[in-house]
Formats: sequence, C-alpha cells, structure tokens
Amino acid sequence: MAIIEVNGLTYTYPGSPSPALKEVTFQVETGQLLALIGANEAGKSSLCLALAGLIPALFHGQMQGTVTVCGLDTQKNSPGQFAGRVGLVLQNPANQLSGMRYTVYEEVAFGLENLGVPRGEMPLRIEHALEQVGLTDLRDRSPYTLSGGQQQRLALASVLVLEPEVLLLDEPTAMLDSQGSQAVFEVVQKLVRAGTTVVVAEHHLEWIARYADRVIALNEGQVLLDGAPGEVLISPRLPQAGIGQLRYTQAAELGQSRGLWPTGRALPVTLEQATTGFSASGWGSKNADSD
Repeated sequence: MAIIEVNGLTYTYPGSPSPALKEVTFQVETGQLLALIGANEAGKSSLCLALAGLIPALFHGQMQGTVTVCGLDTQKNSPGQFAGRVGLVLQNPANQLSGMRYTVYEEVAFGLENLGVPRGEMPLRIEHALEQVGLTDLRDRSPYTLSGGQQQRLALASVLVLEPEVLLLDEPTAMLDSQGSQAVFEVVQKLVRAGTTVVVAEHHLEWIARYADRVIALNEGQVLLDGAPGEVLISPRLPQAGIGQLRYTQAAELGQSRGLWPTGRALPVTLEQATTGFSASGWGSKNADSD
C-alpha cells in the first residue's frame, strides 16, 4: 500500500521565475527506502519539504497537484498534523536544535513533550534513540558543545524518538565522515526492516547503491529516472544531469572497452559487484599469469 502519493506536483517559491518542482509524480510503498539524487537545485530539498507538509503551508508560493503522506493531504492539513507521523531531518542540524534545552538528553525529550507523550514512556524511548545514533555517552553534554557530525546525529535522534511512520532525511551525511555515514545508514536500514518508510536525499551514491530499494533522479525539478539502484545509477544520463557516476561503474565501462568486463553483464554499482564481474572475466587470473 502506498504511504506516499505525489501526483503532478509543481511548485514555485514566492518571487521565483521558474518552478522548483515540475510535474513530479510517484508513489512510495510502506517500508521502502527511496533515495533522491540530483545536482544542486535539482529539487531534492524542495521535495522533502513538500513531503513533510511544509510546502506550501509555511513557504507559501504556488502549488499545483497533490501530495498525500500517511493519508494526509498537504494542502488540506496543517504542518502540526504531520508531527509525530512524518519526521524531517535537515541538512544543517543547527537549524533543527530547539535552543531551549541544556543537554542532549533534554533535547531529544523536547519533541515528546510537545506531543504530550506520558512522562513514564519517555526515558525508554529517549535512551533507545540515543543508542541508535551512538550518543548515549554524550547524554549530559550541551548540544552546542557537540561537533557538527554529533549535532547531525542528535537531530536524527530527536526525530527517531517520535517513532514516525515516514522519515525524511535531507543530506543526512553532509557533515559526517565515512564511519559516521555508515552508522546512519545502518540505523536507517534497521528502521526500514521494522516497517518505517524512509526518503533520503543524498549525494554520496555509494551509500545509495548499498542501501536504497529505489532511486529517483531529479534534474531541474523534474523526474529524470526512477527505478532500482542497479538500473538508475548506471545510466549515462546521470553525468549529463550533473550527477556523475560511481567509480565502480566507470571502471567497468573502461573494462568493457578493453575486453575486461564480461559481455552482457550488468555494470556494477557496488565494490562487491565490481569484484565479482572482473573476476568472472578472468582479469585477475590474466594479471597473475602476466606476472
């Protein structure tokens, strides 16, 4: 069953000469991890805001089409009605911290307090959220003494504690190193397995190739490609849209031209796929023989 339905979405910000999103249509099934990719200003962040119910309510502007998330039409329901059901983690965590709490623990509790969650339920949910993002040891620290990466994980914990049905992540690894990025995507993968629907706007294609169920590539506000990672991420249309390709795909394309990639085999999007493909071509054994 589709938990997200977007039909003919066109949106123009106030004062903008052209739409940020143009005739966008897609559905997302419950428990799916959908990745949004695209160059800067392709429409990824705008689409996340629309799915969170913030467009057009808070940003105003002109909107055509419909966006329905968790059964709520974004033009007929206020942003407050999405709270607790749809969670949004922004690219810059400083924009998401409340500024009203002295510790990491209190910051995570803030959303629960606003939703009126009984106090007896709070400690277990807060501890679980902190554990999920690896901040348990920093529970008594001020949010403003954390590093940028730690603040990003705090912003994620503040949303996870609300146990949303749909989680929206706008460039969640922008301020994280490789280890921190992997930790975030492992948390996301567990949430998806538990039935949470996740939409992530992400520019690191390696993480998308490894974890996403589906990829939508945006270009100038329009859907360029929509499909499985193994289909979308090898498309020659990506570089044309300023998105680029994975190094594994590029290496296999070069291998094809030199007879080092099996004829008819799909191009790889992960290291494991690349290793298997080059091994199947006999490239490794040929190198060994030449040595």
